[in-house]
Amino acid sequence: MTDTTTGARVALVTGGTSGFGATIAARLQADGLRVAISGRKPPAADVAEQLGDALFIGGDITEPGVPERVVGEVVDAFGRLDVLVNNAGRRHAGLIVDTPQQELVDVFALNTIAAMTMTAAAARAMIPTGGGAIITMLSRLASSGVPTLTTYTASKGALAAYTRGAAVELAPHNIRVNAVAPGMARTPLIEDWLADQPDPDRALADTLADIPLGRLATPDDVAAAVSYLASPQAAYVTGASIAVDGGYTAR
Repeated sequence: MTDTTTGARVALVTGGTSGFGATIAARLQADGLRVAISGRKPPAADVAEQLGDALFIGGDITEPGVPERVVGEVVDAFGRLDVLVNNAGRRHAGLIVDTPQQELVDVFALNTIAAMTMTAAAARAMIPTGGGAIITMLSRLASSGVPTLTTYTASKGALAAYTRGAAVELAPHNIRVNAVAPGMARTPLIEDWLADQPDPDRALADTLADIPLGRLATPDDVAAAVSYLASPQAAYVTGASIAVDGGYTAR
C-alpha cells in the first residue's frame, strides 16, 4: 500500500543493514527522507532500533529480478523513489594467480553487476517522477593498485567508469549519478582485517602512515558525502566521485 502521509523524498540504501549502509540510512533519515534498506538478512536489533521506521526489504540483489522487485516494493510503500545508494558490496583479498574464476564471478556479481542492475531499476522508477539521484559507493582502491586486492579494485574501477557513463546517459531525465570513494574506515570489515594481521597495531600504524590526515575515516564522514550528493545542494553535480580518504589518493 502506498504511503501518502508525507511528501518527503524517498531513498533506498542497498546493503543498509550494517556498516556504511546503516550509517548512511540513518543520515538520510535525519535529512528528512523516508528510507528503505535492502539486504540478504534483516538488520541486527541495535541497527533496527537506530533506523526506527525504515522499511526493510529482504533479497539477494545478485539474483535476476530481485533489483526490480526491491525497487517495486519501495514505490508500492512510498509512492516514489528519489535516491538510490548502491552500497551493497563485498571485499576480496587474494593473489591474482591463486584466485579461482568463480571468485571473480562472485565479486563482480555483487560489487559491479548488482549495482548496475539496481541503477537501471531505479532509473526506470525515477524517470516518470521527474528524476532523482543515484550514488554508488566505490573505494580508494578504484584508482590505485594494492597487492592481493586486485579483483576488488577491478570491480570498483568498473563501477567508476559506469558512473560516468550513466551520468551522461541519464542526464536528460534529470537523474544525477555520482559516487563516493571511501578510504579505510572503522567498520566491522576493517576490524576483522586488522584482527587477522600478525601484528594488528603495526598494521594499523602502517595504514595511518599512508593517510595524509593521519586517521581512519568514520562512517559519519562517508555518510556526510552521500548526504550532500543526495541533496538539492548538489543539483548541478553529476558524473563526479568524491574521495573521502583523508588524502590517500591525492599523494
